[in-house]
Amino acid sequence: YPADNIQIFRQRYVLGDTAMQKMAQSHVFLSGMGGLGVEIAKNIVLAGIKALTIHDTKQCKTWDLGTNFFVREDDVLNLRNRGEASLHHIAELNPYVQVMSSTTPLNEVTDISFLRQYQCVIVTEMKLSLQKKINDFCRAQHPPIKFISADVYGIWARLFCDFGDEFEVLDTTGEEPKEIFISNISQSNPGIVTCLDNNPHKLETGQFVTFREVNGMQCLNGSTHQITVVSPYSFSIGNTVDMEPYLHGGIAIQIKTPKIFHFQQLEKQLINPTCLVADFSKPEAPLQIHIAMLALNQFQESFARMPTIGCLQDAEEMLKMAVSISKTLEGKPQVNEDTVKWLSRMAQGSLAPLTAALGGVASQEVLKAVTGKFSPLQQWVGCGAIGCEMLKNFALLGVGTGRERGMVTITDPDLIEKSNLNRQFLFRPHHIQKPKSCTAATATRNINPQIKIDPYLNKVCPATENVYNDDFYTAQDVVVTALDNVEARRYIDSLRPLLDSGTMGTKGHTEVIVPHLTESYNSHRDPPEEEIPFCTLKSFPAATEHTIQWARDKFESAFSHKPSLFNKFWQTYPSAEEVLQRIKSGESLEGSFQVIKCLSRRPRSWPQCVELARLKFEKYFNHKALQLLHSFPIDTRLKDGSLFWQSPKRPPFPIQFDINDPLHYSFILSTAKLFAVIYCIPFTEKVSLQLEGVEFVVQTDETVRKPDPIPISSEDERNAVLQLETAILANEATKNDLQMKELAFEKDDDSNGHIDFITAASNLRAKMYNIEPADRLKTKRIAGKIIPAIATSTAAVSGLVALELIKIVGGYPFQAYKNCFFNLAIPIIVFTETAEVRKTEIRNGISFTIWDRWTIYGKDDFTLLDFINAVKEKYGIEPTMVVQGVKMLYVPVMPGHVKRLKLTMQKLVKPAANKRYVDLTVSFAPETDGEEDLPGPPVRYYFAHENN
Repeated sequence: YPADNIQIFRQRYVLGDTAMQKMAQSHVFLSGMGGLGVEIAKNIVLAGIKALTIHDTKQCKTWDLGTNFFVREDDVLNLRNRGEASLHHIAELNPYVQVMSSTTPLNEVTDISFLRQYQCVIVTEMKLSLQKKINDFCRAQHPPIKFISADVYGIWARLFCDFGDEFEVLDTTGEEPKEIFISNISQSNPGIVTCLDNNPHKLETGQFVTFREVNGMQCLNGSTHQITVVSPYSFSIGNTVDMEPYLHGGIAIQIKTPKIFHFQQLEKQLINPTCLVADFSKPEAPLQIHIAMLALNQFQESFARMPTIGCLQDAEEMLKMAVSISKTLEGKPQVNEDTVKWLSRMAQGSLAPLTAALGGVASQEVLKAVTGKFSPLQQWVGCGAIGCEMLKNFALLGVGTGRERGMVTITDPDLIEKSNLNRQFLFRPHHIQKPKSCTAATATRNINPQIKIDPYLNKVCPATENVYNDDFYTAQDVVVTALDNVEARRYIDSLRPLLDSGTMGTKGHTEVIVPHLTESYNSHRDPPEEEIPFCTLKSFPAATEHTIQWARDKFESAFSHKPSLFNKFWQTYPSAEEVLQRIKSGESLEGSFQVIKCLSRRPRSWPQCVELARLKFEKYFNHKALQLLHSFPIDTRLKDGSLFWQSPKRPPFPIQFDINDPLHYSFILSTAKLFAVIYCIPFTEKVSLQLEGVEFVVQTDETVRKPDPIPISSEDERNAVLQLETAILANEATKNDLQMKELAFEKDDDSNGHIDFITAASNLRAKMYNIEPADRLKTKRIAGKIIPAIATSTAAVSGLVALELIKIVGGYPFQAYKNCFFNLAIPIIVFTETAEVRKTEIRNGISFTIWDRWTIYGKDDFTLLDFINAVKEKYGIEPTMVVQGVKMLYVPVMPGHVKRLKLTMQKLVKPAANKRYVDLTVSFAPETDGEEDLPGPPVRYYFAHENN
C-alpha cells in the first residue's frame, strides 16, 4: 500500500513502518485452497504482502462450499480448479498485491527448486512425507525459507512453524516501550530505582532501560542498563556507589532488544514436539492430538486415502497405528482412543469456524516470518473443538437457512470507509460510503444464496427501543456482538444467549453468556480508563499523550463547543437588536457576553482568519509560558525545600514565532482553515502574515481582576452594548452573521485538516515543554482513540465465536463452553471455563439468579395489596418492600405508605410507551430482626393478562 493510504493505518500501527516495508517486499507460496488455505490467503493479502502464489491441484467439490467462501456452485458444476476459482476473489481484496495461481503437481519426485524465490512457504492438505521434503529444502537455503504447515480435519486442527536454526526478532511483543517517571535512585550496589507516586513499572528482569533528564546522577543520562525487578515499584540497575548523589527528576525508558529464536526441523519435532498449551485444564491434549494426527498421516500414506466416514474398521486401524507411533515418541505419551476414533470419523470434513480460527493464527505466523516482528510460535499448536468474518462463518455453517424459520438480523448505522477495507473482506473500494449492513448482507448471500439476512441501519441504544423491543429480542435465539465499546455491550446484555468478542491489534477475546448457566456480561466490570488530570493538561504536561489530548480539547472548544453555544444562543434570541434592547433594560441573558464577544471578533476574510490563527499561536505557545514562569519562576521551591519544577513537572519555554519554521507554518495554516470553515469563508493554501508581533502583559497580583460578587458587571455590560451596537451599525449582525458551522472531529478524512491542526498544536506544545513530539500517525491514533484491528485477529476471534454458537444451538451443558483470550504477537492462546451463575438464597429453599425474573399478571382493578398477595401465592414468600427504579412504591416504615395498599397499580405506576408492563424490585423480611431485608429478583408486572 502507499504509505499515506488510510486503509492500512491500523496495520502500520500494529506492525510498524520497518515491518510493513519488509512485508511489502515479501513473496509467499501457499499450497492447498481448501477452507484453511483460503482463510490464510485472505488474511495475508489484506495485510499487504508483495506477492502470493496460490497452489492447488484439486477440483471444486460440493463440500468445498462449506469451507471455501470464494467457491460458488457454478465452480463445482464446471469442475474448476479450486485455486483458479478463488484467484480473482483473492486478488480483488487488495489491488497492491500480486496474486498468481499454480496447478503444477507437487509430489516426492517434483523438482522444488522453484521455491527459492519465496520468503515463506505454507502447506495445507499435504502428505507428511512431502511436508518433510519441502521443510528440509527450505532449511537448506541461505537465508532459510520460513516453513509453515497447517491442517484442519473435522473438529481437530494443528499448526507447525519452522523459521530456521536462528530467527531474529527485533520486537517480541509489539507493545509501546514503557516510560517510567523516577522519584529516587539510591547510591548503592546495586542502585535501586524507585518509581514516582508508586506507579508500577511493569518491567521484567533481564530487560534494558536507558535514562534521560536525571538531575544529580548525570552520567546515567543516555546510558543503557539491564534491570532486575525488586518490586512492582522499583528495580535495580547495577553499581551506583561512585556516581553523584541523585537530586530529582528523570525518566527510565525501556529499550527493546533483539531476540534470537531457535527452531528444529519437522523430522525432529515429530518425535519430540514443542507444543503451545491452549487449555490448561487439559495439558495432555496437544500430545494426544499430535499422536492422532500422525496416525491419520500414516493411514493416508498406507492406503492413499482418508478414513471412510463412520467406518469402524478404519478407526480401529488408525488406533493401532497411534499405539505404535506413541512408542516411538520421547516420553511415550498415552493414546486417547476417543480422540483417534473421532478424528477417523471426521477426517474428510472440515469445520468452517475452526478453519477461520486456525487460519487467523497461521496468518499471523506468516506475517512474523516475513517481517521479524513479534514472537513466533514454537513450534506446534493443536486444538479440538467479528462483523464480516462472523457473517462468513454463519453462511458457511448454514445459519438462518431453514425453510420454516431462520433469520440472521444484522445492524450497523455506519457507512463503509477506506479504513474498513484492509480487515473487512466483504467490502470493496466501490462500496465506500454505502451502508455496512446492506452491503455485508448482499456479499454474504453470494457465499450462501440460501441464507436469510435482514439488514438494519439502527444503532442499538435506548433511542431505538421502539425498533429493538421485547418482541424483537424474544424472536432471537442468539445475540452476537461485534461492538467497539463496553457501554454498548452492557446495554445489549439481555435474556438471550450472548456471544461477545473483541480485538485490539494482535489481542483478542471471546466470551460466552448463556442464560441460567453462566454469569451475565454485567456481572463483572473492567476498571475505568485512567483520565489525565485537568491541571496536567492545562499547565503541567509530561508526556506526548498529554499534549495530544490538550490539542484535541482545543479543537473541541474552538471549533465545536463555541460554535454550538453561539448557534443555540441566536436560536433563542433571533435578532441582535432584540438582544441589545434586553441588555440595555437590565435583563441578564445567559452566555450573552461570550457570544457578543465572538460576534465582534468574527473574521470576514481569509487574511483575518490567518490573523486570528496567529493570535492563537501567541496565546498558546508564548503567553501561556510567560504567565506560568511569572507565577512559578524556575527557582521556585516548595515548603519542604524541594524544587517546584522537577519531574514530572517540566517548565515551559516561550516559543518565538518564525514563519519559516514548517511546524509554525503548519499550525497557522491548519488553524486558519478551520476558522474559515466555521465562519463559512473561502480559503486558500497560502498565508501571508502582516502581524509582526503581539503585545502581552504578564498578569501580576495587581492586574488580575478579582471575580465580581455578582455574575454581571457594569464593565461587561458596557463592553457588550458597545460591541453589539458597533456590529449592528456596521451591518455585521445580519442573520448570516448569527450562525456558525459546528465541526465534528473526524479522524479518517485527511482533507478536513482536523488531524493537521491537532498534530501541529500538539507538537508545538511538546516543543514548549521539551517533550518528545509525535508523528502524524501516532497523533491520529491517540486523538482518534483508534483501536487497531487487523484481519488475522478478527478471523481467529470470529471462528472461535462460531464454534461456541454451535454449542449453544446444540444445547450443550455448562462445562462445554469456553472463553478465549489470545495475543498472537507473543503468541499465547488461553481457553478458560465460563463463570457459573451464582444463586442468591432467600429462604426455605427459595432462591434466584441474575437470569430469573418473576412474572405477575394483574387485572384492571389490581391493587398494590393484590400484587403482594399474588407474589406470595405464586412464589411462596411475601414481599415487604416494592420499588420501581429509584421510586419507592411501598416501604411500610415510610409515612402514608400503608395506605397505598388499597391503591390500584395503574394509579401507582405507569408503563413506558408501547409497553403493557413495568419492572419492579421486591424485598423480603429478614429471618432475624435487625438484619437487612433480603433481596429478590426483578418482578415484571403486566397490567392485564393477555386473556383478560
